[in-house]
Amino acid sequence: MPKNKGKGGKNKRRGKNENEGLKRELVFKEDGQEYAQVTKILGNCRLEAVCFDGVKRLCHIRGKLRKKVWINQSDIVLLGLRDYQDAKADVILKYSADEARNLKSYGEFPESVKINETVDFVGGDLDDDIEFDDVDSEDSGSGDDLANDIDGI
Repeated sequence: MPKNKGKGGKNKRRGKNENEGLKRELVFKEDGQEYAQVTKILGNCRLEAVCFDGVKRLCHIRGKLRKKVWINQSDIVLLGLRDYQDAKADVILKYSADEARNLKSYGEFPESVKINETVDFVGGDLDDDIEFDDVDSEDSGSGDDLANDIDGI
């Protein structure tokens, strides 16, 4: 059978990336929307984000963005808030670094927001508090004890 070399089906979509370099109009938040910074990618089109109103929300990436717009940790996104669930939201739009800088200069974001840097939300000093006890090799026992233990089983 001949190979499919035409541009039909998935092959047509694979080669396209038309909106890569286009400048788009800056979208500001409206009622029922909030800016947020992604803290954690959970998988299954879900993520955890800290909104700039101070609430941490579980967010769902809408189908229009799925597999087309890749969202990473510490990205700035626009969320659509839910009327019936305050702890959950939907990702409407991902801002590029330039757009996020513009929004920050317009005063839409708090000054504490870091745009370009990867923010470690968990805390990088987790292993600093671990201490190990020194164990002498004489106290740990010899190989004879291990052989007796194995035979005793």
